[in-house]
Amino acid sequence: MDIIRKPNHSHAKLNVPALVLIGAIGIITTRCLDIVLLVNLLGFSGVMEFMHRGMQTPALTAVFSASLLMIVLEFYCAAAIIKGKNWGRWVFLLTQIIAVSYLWLASLGYGYPELFSIPGESKHEIFRSLVVQKLPDLLVLCCLFIPPRARLFFRLH
Repeated sequence: MDIIRKPNHSHAKLNVPALVLIGAIGIITTRCLDIVLLVNLLGFSGVMEFMHRGMQTPALTAVFSASLLMIVLEFYCAAAIIKGKNWGRWVFLLTQIIAVSYLWLASLGYGYPELFSIPGESKHEIFRSLVVQKLPDLLVLCCLFIPPRARLFFRLH
């Protein structure tokens, strides 16, 4: 008889707040758009050349593989965020800190390789380009961390 009974829950689940849903969809959309724009810009042969150049040395292969792993991890974080998993937004924040740090250092000449850097004449120009490039991710992070309803959503799940 106990198998037939439904379990009684003492509280209802909180619906996903709109800004959290927008943030998760924003992660997925920006990553898909990045891939589509890269393929459109380079073409199929250009993408193959980019992949070939990204795997010429062990260091290039490591950076290229890490960037692909981060994209997959960001998709996984977006799915976790929709489910209300608090770790999803923190891991996404960590991936953004790693990406910005690496791009900044590689663009200033401290990192290897130049293939994964932002071109610019001065530090100010590079920083401006980096901020413009990462603005969508900054807005997504604001949607996930700033609104009280979003913080409550992650606290209750």
